[in-house]
Amino acid sequence: MSYLFWSDPTWSLLLIGLLVGLIAQSAVNGAYNKYARVPSAAGFTGAEAARRVLDSNGLYDVAIEAVQGRLSDHYDPRARVLRLSSAVYGSSSLAALGIAVHEVGHALQHAQGYKPLALRSTLVPLASVGSSLSWPIFLLGLVLSIRPLLYVGIIAFALAVVFQLITLPVEFNASLRALTLLNDGGYLTQSEQAGTRKVLRAAAMTYVAAALASILQLLRLLMLAGGGRRRD
Repeated sequence: MSYLFWSDPTWSLLLIGLLVGLIAQSAVNGAYNKYARVPSAAGFTGAEAARRVLDSNGLYDVAIEAVQGRLSDHYDPRARVLRLSSAVYGSSSLAALGIAVHEVGHALQHAQGYKPLALRSTLVPLASVGSSLSWPIFLLGLVLSIRPLLYVGIIAFALAVVFQLITLPVEFNASLRALTLLNDGGYLTQSEQAGTRKVLRAAAMTYVAAALASILQLLRLLMLAGGGRRRD
């Protein structure tokens, strides 16, 4: 079976996914840049607020580290370490507080056995292998007209899509926890809450965009496989 990739009509799906991703990334950059310049009235840095919230919830053993990179903040459940980018770690901005305590939200999910987080952690190795090997396997099956390889590639990529979908409730829940913790703890005034909410909402939309892009890519694989069947 010969296949002309340059005449592939499914490229539009890929382009839509890329466009949505760019829009979401632009939104989060805009919100972050705006509220990273707005200091909170309470004056706590991201690291200080995170430490206080962790301790108030009994997570004394969760460490906090500063790391390089922009918006590289994350919680490592294996090491039980909250890693905050330098701009968040030492800043008292509304953006820094929201991002830092969002990561605390993940630490709380881990400590409380939040099921979507546990499921996502279980799927990490499968999703990693699936995302890296799905296209090589699929393309090999497409070029050599070996349909079982097409199906293996599709299933492998589907695992990555499932991972993206499970990530959504994990991230939205962490943001909800962060807003509640910041408000209940008195870290934000009523007028400051809207700014932090906008930063977290924009960040969450990047995960929505990634999930949508993955779904469109999976649909593209299915269409390509279907096209290959018609040409056999």
